[in-house]
Amino acid sequence: MMALFVSLFFVSSVRAEAPAPRLANVVILATGGTIAGTGATSTTTVGYTAATVGVQSLIKAVPELAKVANVTGEQVFQIASENMSNEHWLILAKRVNALLAQPNVDGIVITHGTDTLEETAYFLDLVVKSRKPVVLVGAMRPSTALSADGPINLYNSVLLAASPDAVGKGVLVAMNDQIQAAREVTKTNTSTLDSFRTPELGMLGYIQGSKPFFYRASTRKHTVDTEFDVSALSALPAVDIVYGHANVGPVAVDAFVAAGDKGIIHAGVGDGSLASKVVPALKSARQKGVIIVRASRVGQGILARNGEANDDELDFVVADTLNAQKARILLMLALTKTNSTREIQRMFYTY
Repeated sequence: MMALFVSLFFVSSVRAEAPAPRLANVVILATGGTIAGTGATSTTTVGYTAATVGVQSLIKAVPELAKVANVTGEQVFQIASENMSNEHWLILAKRVNALLAQPNVDGIVITHGTDTLEETAYFLDLVVKSRKPVVLVGAMRPSTALSADGPINLYNSVLLAASPDAVGKGVLVAMNDQIQAAREVTKTNTSTLDSFRTPELGMLGYIQGSKPFFYRASTRKHTVDTEFDVSALSALPAVDIVYGHANVGPVAVDAFVAAGDKGIIHAGVGDGSLASKVVPALKSARQKGVIIVRASRVGQGILARNGEANDDELDFVVADTLNAQKARILLMLALTKTNSTREIQRMFYTY
């Protein structure tokens, strides 16, 4: 009887000491920004210096990361995000794709300045060739500030990148305990912690209690389902944005055409309306082969084709629900595939 008791105790002990589930392997690619910024004092929340803290220091500042993933870090760039360029995007995208092709990498987090974070996120959403999670994260306060949001945002982003629930969801943004889709999120405030929002369509979910909760998904094609490939690209076609306003004239359009732009995004008033003074310049640009995309400065709503302009007659493209800065990204990538306005319009309705 004693031998049986000992045997049962031993079996029970072995079962109780079963190995813990394998932690995901997450790579943090650091690019700088406010999350890596420092201020003169602990109350400095504006007027600080961005991109001064390296990736290893960011990781060490959040020891809790070790509980949710095996984390490694690379310093890809160290810049304020207003300096993010097409060349930076291509370098970053190629590195992301190279890492995600490795079987021992389960997800990627990219630390980024908030000013252009939504643009980098959407670019990657169109060119990443993996279903593995890619999460962009930033901070609205520098690392030295009281109640700095960088550490919890970084923790949440690693948690999200390590989660099987994030697989196949496209490129995500993790800020302020919320999960946002790269295509739809935008920065809405100059300085508050809740700046990143999706005003009309809404966020994808929350992060609470060290777990992501998804409530919806973006329906537009992304990542592995896009037709874009940057692996052989060393540059992107030149595309710029013309901002609509009262008394707008042709100067900006003419200047961009003279500079050799291949495409122009016209961020018009209202439903992308075109002022009479700018229409001749846009027509002339199109006749010279420049692709014109009508967007809106409003920031919400569908841009109606043949609504405020006869797009069929003008041979223009409309931006659907994309804001001007994201329309620029899609047009650049579209121009690496085709110059057909019909095909480019299809892409705007697809992505």
